[in-house]
Amino acid sequence: KVLPEKFPKIKLVATVYGDDDSAKSTDEAKGLLKSYPNLKAIIAPTTVGVVAAAQVVTDENLIGKVNVTGLALPSEFKKFIDNGASQAVALWNPIDLGYSAIYLAHDLAVKKEEAKPGATLSIGRVGKVTLDDTNSAAMAPPFQFDKTNIEKFSKIY
Repeated sequence: KVLPEKFPKIKLVATVYGDDDSAKSTDEAKGLLKSYPNLKAIIAPTTVGVVAAAQVVTDENLIGKVNVTGLALPSEFKKFIDNGASQAVALWNPIDLGYSAIYLAHDLAVKKEEAKPGATLSIGRVGKVTLDDTNSAAMAPPFQFDKTNIEKFSKIY
């Protein structure tokens, strides 16, 4: 539902599943490229799938024609940012998440903040979170990795 509303010019042509398996993800990426020769992008929501798709784009000499993006570990994906198979990927930033967890734990233990559904809690420099009905919240939005920072973060994780 979000894609057509926020990005009306993007046409979603297929959804395939690689099941977090490298061989299956590779086969699915190859199938997409065969079925849709004018495909402009592959979006893979798993670290396994995005690496497989970027490798297929690289192997098929489609760099600059098909952009791969999704969720990726910088250490596993750096070569695909460097070679142009991808402009950017995203994932959590362990530095911010570690900071947020410690900040929140401190406030819960020392300041006696109350974690209950609907509560808005500070997580320091990262911002605030509001707990949902299950007492859960995303501590930070996905962090983008691109040519400006992939070198640094590929050495961290």
